[in-house]
Amino acid sequence: MAPAIAALMLIAAAARLAAAPASDTNTHFAIDISQAQPRQVEEATQQAIVRDYSKAWQNMAQALEQNRTDLLNQSFVGIAREKLGQAVSQQKKAGLKRRYVDRGHKLEVLFYSYEGSALQLRDTAQMEIQVMDGDKVLNSKQMTVRYTALLTPTENAWKVRILEATP
Repeated sequence: MAPAIAALMLIAAAARLAAAPASDTNTHFAIDISQAQPRQVEEATQQAIVRDYSKAWQNMAQALEQNRTDLLNQSFVGIAREKLGQAVSQQKKAGLKRRYVDRGHKLEVLFYSYEGSALQLRDTAQMEIQVMDGDKVLNSKQMTVRYTALLTPTENAWKVRILEATP
């Protein structure tokens, strides 16, 4: 089983998707909007970002733990949806799953477009990643991972279009 675990970890690294947290609705998401350019982030938008981005992490964690790509559709579009879908399919093929225990996120809004059609975040996430075979934990690792995320609004929510782990 060790080669399958190594292959799964290489796939995740190649996709630059080092992690996704568990669906803990009590996870703390702190947001700093002070550096947003070229415009300010309104209070209602700030609340929507935290609500929708935290929901995206919950959906991603559930998809990876249950090996269900359909759960990604609620919160992800574009390249983020594609990469996460591939990660779920590849781990499912290997007979594994990942469980994420989310310890919190520090979000910084870096860019918010004039017309409100795009928003870039820097996310510093604290988490534990468990690679599992059935209910057996094969590997567990505590991590701090930095992400860059691009969110775009849809009819009633912000969706994650790009999610990349950064050095």
